[in-house]
Amino acid sequence: MSVTYGQLRDWVLALPGTREVFVEQWDHPTLRYGDKMFASGSEESTTATVKASLEDQAELIAGAPEVYQKAAYVGRFGWVRVDLARADPGELRQLVIEAWRRTAPKRVVAAYDSAQGEHDQG
Repeated sequence: MSVTYGQLRDWVLALPGTREVFVEQWDHPTLRYGDKMFASGSEESTTATVKASLEDQAELIAGAPEVYQKAAYVGRFGWVRVDLARADPGELRQLVIEAWRRTAPKRVVAAYDSAQGEHDQG
């Protein structure tokens, strides 16, 4: 079980309206819907930060404290720091999709869900 930043980035960039933005002050890329960030990390790091609800944050940390921790600076808002080397790819991919859902407009999420439903039926 392990995930690279490249995999995380690929999951994000496969979602509608997403992009990677390098922030010079932080010296690493951020992953965003429009201008709203919902994940960050870098190729050089073994960790990433992902937006979560406070409830999800508590559940993730309780269930896998060796993988998830409160993120620096934004942990009080629910963000989690993820140890990519220990992360379960399926669980992290779902966390990334949920972070995107919290960030993207409802109409975009609804269109995405509708398209996913069509794929499931085909």
